[in-house]
Amino acid sequence: MYAVIRIRGHPGTRKKIENILKLLRLNRVNSCVILPENPSYQGMIKKVYDFVAYGKINRETLIELLKKRLRLKNGRRVDEALLKNITGFDTFENFADALLNGNISLKNYEQLQPFFRLTPPSGGHKSIKQHYPKGSLGNWGENINELIKRMI
Repeated sequence: MYAVIRIRGHPGTRKKIENILKLLRLNRVNSCVILPENPSYQGMIKKVYDFVAYGKINRETLIELLKKRLRLKNGRRVDEALLKNITGFDTFENFADALLNGNISLKNYEQLQPFFRLTPPSGGHKSIKQHYPKGSLGNWGENINELIKRMI
């Protein structure tokens, strides 16, 4: 699974790029989505490469992200009791495993937001105009987990 985080804003962005970001549900800066590794999403990520940071998310980071940032559509935080009522999974660990295996998707549950709103990273971005490792844009690979932990 890929974690994709929008780093740059929309002023001066071409319409085509802005439409792809909307399709990916990345409407705001510092918002994050979890996407499967399939060719259609990889093509979309290539188009918006200069506006996002992405990489492969690991299980521990996904569990932490779900526990701290999973919200209902009305903005209310989701705890384990509410998670069980909505999804049928009794713990965040089981829910994260099902997400990573590709058995389910966040957009399958209409009560849950299909994206995560994050804070700016502690310590700030290196640069929002250069690509990784000099800046914060582009493919981070496994290091995206460090960026997500700084933004949770």
